[in-house]
Amino acid sequence: MFYSKKNIAAAALFALIAGCGFEPLYVEKKTSGDWYYDNEFDTGIIEEMASVKVELIQDRIGQLIRNDLLDKLSPKGQPKHPKYYLKVTNIKKQEIDQALRNDITATRKKVIYTVSYVLKNKEHSNLIGGNSVAYLGYDILRDPYSTTFAQKKIEKNAAKIIANDISLRLGAYFHSLQTKRGNPDEY
Repeated sequence: MFYSKKNIAAAALFALIAGCGFEPLYVEKKTSGDWYYDNEFDTGIIEEMASVKVELIQDRIGQLIRNDLLDKLSPKGQPKHPKYYLKVTNIKKQEIDQALRNDITATRKKVIYTVSYVLKNKEHSNLIGGNSVAYLGYDILRDPYSTTFAQKKIEKNAAKIIANDISLRLGAYFHSLQTKRGNPDEY
């Protein structure tokens, strides 16, 4: 049989990934087998994430972040009886001029959005918290409409980046809780 270099490389890559200990973040195995492909998953992490109520966030960027978080955490709608409350605050936007012309006007802006977040339980005790940062940039064009459009696009992209970051951190937190419950002797 003739094996191409692509087939051999793909097989080697698959063997490398399978042996590296990769585990999905949002599901846990129900069985102790080595493979995840036996259709036996514990979806407790997804259910925990769906029980997070995202509090209202001020400003337009805050509304965008909240909408993206709702899509990621509870795509079926806000929980009726939430176990957790997520509060996002301290939204800060910093703009830095870049690519200066001879007359010292900028042709590009670097934009940094920073937010703080905290996850609380029903008793309003802090469980986890931190900061999330999004670094973006846009060109300042001669046409003001194009520049305004670029600014709005940057705002939407920043909201997606921040929501992704926060949802991944919450997923990792719930994953660690699930792992501790499953293997109490390890901790």
